[in-house]
Amino acid sequence: MPPLTRDIVVVHSSDLHVDHDYTARLHGGDGAAGLACVLAAARATAADVVILAGDTFDSHRVPQDLIERAASVMAGAKLPIVILPGNHDPAVREAVYRSDALTAVENLHVIGVTADEGVLFDSLSLEIWGRAHRDYGDMIPFDSQRKRPARRTRWQIAVGHGHYQPVPDRSIGPRPSWLIGDAEIAATEADYVALGHWNRAIHVGNGPVPAYYSGSPEYAGTINIVRLSEADGVAVTRAPLDIARETTD
Repeated sequence: MPPLTRDIVVVHSSDLHVDHDYTARLHGGDGAAGLACVLAAARATAADVVILAGDTFDSHRVPQDLIERAASVMAGAKLPIVILPGNHDPAVREAVYRSDALTAVENLHVIGVTADEGVLFDSLSLEIWGRAHRDYGDMIPFDSQRKRPARRTRWQIAVGHGHYQPVPDRSIGPRPSWLIGDAEIAATEADYVALGHWNRAIHVGNGPVPAYYSGSPEYAGTINIVRLSEADGVAVTRAPLDIARETTD
């Protein structure tokens, strides 16, 4: 497919922790408020795709009305959303992502549930791939023993949820730390690596592949905007969220 003449804009966020407890208390009872703010900001930036890099839900034990509220917010965004399940919301049998409310959201793609490892957007010549948490145990988000997907598109973004450590020490156990190292980031050979698990927004890695944590909406107060340009390459900026926090004792 010939490359697009215009730039592609991808919004990256993570660790929204939609719930009816802590996150809800931050927003006057609306546990999906952070999700709504991220998607509103994505629409304001004319995003082509939104990536949520893990822990979109705080757990799978959330009430049905909150699942339906989140589904309504996602459907109302009217743009493609790619979710990577994290350590809080892994792709287990009872995952919220298998609920009727969320499976009915046509613009929602969940890696490990609706797609195995990759989501292809032919019209954008873009593929987004990652390895979902499939249980609550330890795993390697970018396992060097498993072949990465062959590049089928002009642009490729890898998504991972875990703890960055330049040279991971996996000799200490048991500890489900989901470690991600510099060599593993470089081995993705992606145009951008979207990371989740840290609440702060930060650039990590020391190789040619740009890897960033977006941070959580409440802590970072921003989203990452990834611009893929034939003329200028990959540019990463941050945009503020209009997110009101209401804390209670």
